[in-house]
Amino acid sequence: MKDNQERIIDYMRISVTDRCNLRCVYCMPEEGIACMSHNEILSFEEIYQVALAAKEIGVRKIKLTGGEPLVRANIVKLISMLKNEAYMEQVTITTNGILLKEMAKDLKKAGLTAANISLDTLDRETFSKITRRGNLSDVLDGMKACMEEGIPIKINCVPVREFNEDQIVEIAKLAKDDPIAVRFIEMMPIGYGKQYDPISNDEILALLESVYGKARRSQTVYGNGPAVYYEFEGFQKGIGFISAVSHEFCSSCNRVRLTSDGILKLCLHHKQGIDLREKLREGISQEELSKVLRDAIVKKPISHQFHKGQIDDEETRSMVQIGG
Repeated sequence: MKDNQERIIDYMRISVTDRCNLRCVYCMPEEGIACMSHNEILSFEEIYQVALAAKEIGVRKIKLTGGEPLVRANIVKLISMLKNEAYMEQVTITTNGILLKEMAKDLKKAGLTAANISLDTLDRETFSKITRRGNLSDVLDGMKACMEEGIPIKINCVPVREFNEDQIVEIAKLAKDDPIAVRFIEMMPIGYGKQYDPISNDEILALLESVYGKARRSQTVYGNGPAVYYEFEGFQKGIGFISAVSHEFCSSCNRVRLTSDGILKLCLHHKQGIDLREKLREGISQEELSKVLRDAIVKKPISHQFHKGQIDDEETRSMVQIGG
């Protein structure tokens, strides 16, 4: 369907949990957060019901997020429900990769379309410093397992001056050595990310060109998101840039979000949302649920307001609570 800005909304990001097995510095405090109880988060059946209603109005692609989606018990079952029963064109995940090695085979069988893996460094010490409890080997093994199972993967790297500025060139090299698209995601001023110094994507592109030669703008589409891709000579896959702040892409935004506790969010920056959990547990019909989604999406905000600083309805929760 189209919103009031004539943007086609065909993509929904669904958070399945606010729990995570890492404690990344720009995401949550070292001691973690007060997680929601099992009853507060949507059941698989409720998520499925929302997905069916969303499909009725034109959503064709779903991304499962968290927290860390792979820590949700029986997540493979949900993937199968969405792909093989709701018949979504794409069901993908964003994951930190820690559990991928042991789950890749089952994820493939369930119908997982692709995986985005968060990886900010290839240096083991820096990895431990950023994640506070992670093991880089687990992520690398998970990447290998996905490739062996034929699950396409992309790397998401958040460049932060205090932590991984010296790792950008090596991260990008993954797209040269293997069929893995690499994306550099600009830190957004949300939650704990506000306290860190992001590295602009213009600066990163200039750095990569100084090492790998002049890049050309790619015409290849690597996914559903707003990344702008560049191709370097000798690279197997493209290098993408998601620049929500320095190069706002709101005019082409194609997504809405569903938080793990059932709030339909129309824009990441704005706090406003629709409580679908309450409606689901009151017994709303599929027809009425589709209407609720349609009426909400039509009013999707024109854009985020990061450049304005504090706004009246600014989202105050962290990304792990909203859904990454």
